[in-house]
Amino acid sequence: MYLVRRVFKVKPRSTRKAAALISRVGKVFEEAGQRSPTRVYMSGGTVPGPANTVYMDWTEEALQSPYRPGNEMPEALASVAGELWELIEESHIEFYEMYTP
Repeated sequence: MYLVRRVFKVKPRSTRKAAALISRVGKVFEEAGQRSPTRVYMSGGTVPGPANTVYMDWTEEALQSPYRPGNEMPEALASVAGELWELIEESHIEFYEMYTP
């Protein structure tokens, strides 16, 4: 089992708006059956951590490319992604293997 975390550095004063859009992206993938339940959280502002940063994580049984043959991007993603990309300065993805004793 793996934990996958997307990290988004967003434009100043857009953290909450970006978090709402990122949450919607997660729900689109969940509704399409392509992702386990997602969590969205942020740092900076009222809590320690890098300012203007939003995180989304979820778990996966196996790491797979979203561009793999036969996997189609959900149509509903297009309506959210355009607005979101205007707020993002940079992003990256992290992968962690879950420990199971």
